[in-house]
Amino acid sequence: MKTLQELTLLDKFLFDEAMEDTETYEALLRIILGDEQLQLLTAAQTEKEIRTMPWLRSIRVDVFSMDLLGTIYNTEMQKEKREDLIRRTRYYQALIDSSLLEPGVVNYNSMNNTTIIMIMPFDLFGLGRYVYTFEEVCTEDNSLKMNDGAKRIFVNTHGTNKEDFSVEFVALMEFVEYNRDIDTDMQGNNLSKIIQRVSQLKANEEVGVRYMQKWEEEILIKEEGREEGREEGKTETSIEYISNLMKNMNLSAEDAMKILSIPKEEYAKYLKILMDK
Repeated sequence: MKTLQELTLLDKFLFDEAMEDTETYEALLRIILGDEQLQLLTAAQTEKEIRTMPWLRSIRVDVFSMDLLGTIYNTEMQKEKREDLIRRTRYYQALIDSSLLEPGVVNYNSMNNTTIIMIMPFDLFGLGRYVYTFEEVCTEDNSLKMNDGAKRIFVNTHGTNKEDFSVEFVALMEFVEYNRDIDTDMQGNNLSKIIQRVSQLKANEEVGVRYMQKWEEEILIKEEGREEGREEGKTETSIEYISNLMKNMNLSAEDAMKILSIPKEEYAKYLKILMDK
């Protein structure tokens, strides 16, 4: 387990705590998007759940807010490399879009513009770039854009094209991954806000307590999951033995369970499983 002092912004706990401060999130967006005029209208929300239907899978986004122009921003810190990240952002886009229109609205042009940003310590596309921005374009003519207001941005902290970005952006990439001290000449006002916020969090005893509680909760969930898995495995094995005895020895389910020394109070559970098979 890392200590609070050892955490970097790649760690979900510290990232969420830092970006919960709206000015800090605004500073992050300004650096990544290269837009000093960007101003957030709504408070940054962390761990926001978006669900369109009770029977559909919900999503819980890392940071969510809207700027003065009505653009929705969802920023995710993705520390671990997975094979489904591209389609995951597609699903996030779909659920965010489906939550933007009130029932009865007929003009789809009233939908907000959306920008989904995923920050990663690896190069998902392998071209060495810091940033990969995707918007719909025409296959036959790449100069023709869909202009549907949807944008997905993948940020790679290991990029190599420094000449295409500000000094502050490159310094941010270093700070995100390594939490290194940044030369004050390289910081800029936005990065200074982020660094100051992280320093304040790491010096805050209440944050330290929340971190310990979060860690303990995760350990408990893992232990419960392992125990549940062991119980499910035991049940599946018992069902297999019962079925084999019933088939090969022409026994009733009750007689088979008796031979296997299964407690009588569990007979009903196994009978139900056998009936459903």
